Amino acid sequence: LDRWLAHEPFEPTIFERLDALFLTTDTPDAVIVFVDAWTRLGGSQFVNSPSLGRYMDYLCDEVVPFVDARYPTAPTNERRGLQGKSSGGYGALVTAMLRPGVFGAVASHAGDALFECCYLPAFPRVARQLRDQFEGSYEVFHRELAAAPAFDYRRFGEPLELYAYAAAYSPDPDDPARPPRLPFELGTGRLVEDVWAAWLERDPVRMVAGHVEELRALRRIHLEAGRSDEAFLDLGAQALADELSRHGLEHTLELFDGRHGGIAHRYPGSIRELLRALAR
Repeated sequence: LDRWLAHEPFEPTIFERLDALFLTTDTPDAVIVFVDAWTRLGGSQFVNSPSLGRYMDYLCDEVVPFVDARYPTAPTNERRGLQGKSSGGYGALVTAMLRPGVFGAVASHAGDALFECCYLPAFPRVARQLRDQFEGSYEVFHRELAAAPAFDYRRFGEPLELYAYAAAYSPDPDDPARPPRLPFELGTGRLVEDVWAAWLERDPVRMVAGHVEELRALRRIHLEAGRSDEAFLDLGAQALADELSRHGLEHTLELFDGRHGGIAHRYPGSIRELLRALAR
């Protein structure tokens, strides 16, 4: 979690922002916990995957009781919130649906949602990049990534992201040690329909209909995204809000001028709103 301590030029760290939140606003007292769910491929999406690990179980069954046993918390879901950004926002949303009774309020900042907008456009780009730079092979990609003296996002970032998503959403069912199933053909970018369908089942927008009562039990659902989000997660947040409305689920949505990065200044505000809801 060392990255949270890094100073961006002319900006406070997240910990300094939270200090200011509790010192200068009417915010209920709370214990704020930062959870490390990083994996060998990057993010875990905070889900259980035989390829990556049982990160949702880790969050709910290990981190939560660890904190309740050591800090002055109110050990009940009605006083426990969950907030995340990007993959963490996705994790907050799906944890609320798949593990009811652990958290009582959630906030998602640009959480992965509406997969045809946030993921699908990358498939042909990655297929072309693998063809032109890595002999059309993820095996070559991983070999060159391991040998690289530094991580160049322009060269490695997007292919690695899609590979990590596949490890979370579509691991090989017969052998999780094998490469995950990809939702597109490497040679053409053409959709592999059954794998893509498995991904869509993990889309929070599509999950809402099957988890209405779990979501209704929450004290607060808060969604945010920048209007210029590069992965169109503002559209995902809007689609998710529309789906929540369709099922009569209360929520708040804030779209603001911003992109996917550089939005840490938004986090304390949603934490404050969750704490106020949880303190009622």
